[in-house]
Amino acid sequence: MLKGIRCETAKCAMERQGRSNPPGMHSWRRGKATPYAVRLREKQKVKRYYGVFERQFSRYFRQAERLRQNTGIALLCLLERRLDNVIYKAGFAPSRPSARQLIGHGHVYINGRRVDRPSYRVDQGDKISIKGGERSQKLARQNLEGDGVRTVQPWLQMSPDRLEAVVVALPTRDDVQIPVEEQLIVELCSR
Repeated sequence: MLKGIRCETAKCAMERQGRSNPPGMHSWRRGKATPYAVRLREKQKVKRYYGVFERQFSRYFRQAERLRQNTGIALLCLLERRLDNVIYKAGFAPSRPSARQLIGHGHVYINGRRVDRPSYRVDQGDKISIKGGERSQKLARQNLEGDGVRTVQPWLQMSPDRLEAVVVALPTRDDVQIPVEEQLIVELCSR
């Protein structure tokens, strides 16, 4: 990279030590976040974590409002019961986007029926299995034996040899592992 002669001295603007701001008269300043910004950031964090869009998220929120429990906890539990999240938590996929692809390509069966919707909501007692084809089985076994050490959730019962998982209970707030304050989401979406 071409540098001027000044950049070979201690007065170089780009390499001066002890400077936390970029050169120039108006450095980028970040003020204190407004209460709206804090609430919006929490909502966006949950949306990105589960991979849902705004319309899907608002639909989940309306469903959570109708339930007779705490709205924030109900919202997180509804999102936790999505099929792509369950496939990821069971270890059949290394990430949620790859779990979505696994489901979309028809590799996942629930109670013996093929399901190709990542947003499918699992219920207690549902048996999730991988398609009997050689490629599907090989893909799921590679993901189960991968280098990522993931603990199986207490609400899922895994059978790695048969590539099956059973939902033995519905997830609770303690099963949600992301650091999120659901009350801020409720305050934002209830406006």
